[in-house]
Amino acid sequence: IISERVLFLTDKERLFGQTSMIFASIWIAILGTSVWGHHMYTAGLDIDTRTYFSAATMIIAIPSAVKVFNWLGTFFGSRQKIQPLWCWTYSFIFLFTLGGLSGIVLSTASLDIVL
Repeated sequence: IISERVLFLTDKERLFGQTSMIFASIWIAILGTSVWGHHMYTAGLDIDTRTYFSAATMIIAIPSAVKVFNWLGTFFGSRQKIQPLWCWTYSFIFLFTLGGLSGIVLSTASLDIVL
């Protein structure tokens, strides 16, 4: 949905790095099915399992960053007119980035034990 909004706002036909955006979306879908264990703070998972879930949660930041850079790369060089959709799209990208940065910190297994 965000990619469609970015294309609409920039009047471009293709996203910057469209192929990498497709692969990033696929990898997020694949990795997203395998990171559920980091939500089980008090379940008593053994250390190897916690390490796996922490690593998988950290790795999901890579395709997410690819998506953010592709969105921003598409905006680069286009004429922008301030409008509600523009504000909403930039706000989403900002909050998506902020959530991703905090997710990297919160994905550590030791922090799961403390929380």
